[in-house]
Amino acid sequence: MKPLIFTLVGPDKPGLISSLSKAVYQRKGNWLASNFSHMAGHFAGFVHIDLPEENHAELIELFSQHPDLRIHLVSAQATNLKNQQTVEITITGNDKAGIVQELTRVLNQFNLNIVKFDSSCTSAPNSGSPLFNATAIVEVAPDVDLFNLREALENIANDLMIDVDLI
Repeated sequence: MKPLIFTLVGPDKPGLISSLSKAVYQRKGNWLASNFSHMAGHFAGFVHIDLPEENHAELIELFSQHPDLRIHLVSAQATNLKNQQTVEITITGNDKAGIVQELTRVLNQFNLNIVKFDSSCTSAPNSGSPLFNATAIVEVAPDVDLFNLREALENIANDLMIDVDLI
């Protein structure tokens, strides 16, 4: 078995995941992980699979001809990150242009690897103004000072609420 990662985007409609998972299964593949979202009328996501190497070309050819999705496949490799801890950072505050850039700049200053980043804007319950929400899962070295990380993130804006938790 050899890992593959594929990304996809296209107009959303029922049955997309079913057709993809069937194609992987029929080629003796194992669906390991995935993340999908509906955004602005489109379906987007990424998938991690293990597939016998002799079936890679066939799946790549099949996916390149999918009538509804643009699919991009890349070979992957197993990673083994030793001496890393995982931290979940939850961010809530008034939305403003550039907030993701500012947050990721701080994470980069601490040399953190973003494993997962989910964000959205909703209406604030009381005022109806745009409220930014994000959850980041990051890998940090054991010597990273989480108190300093939280302070640096909170310094981006007065109204940001930041939670940093080891997971």
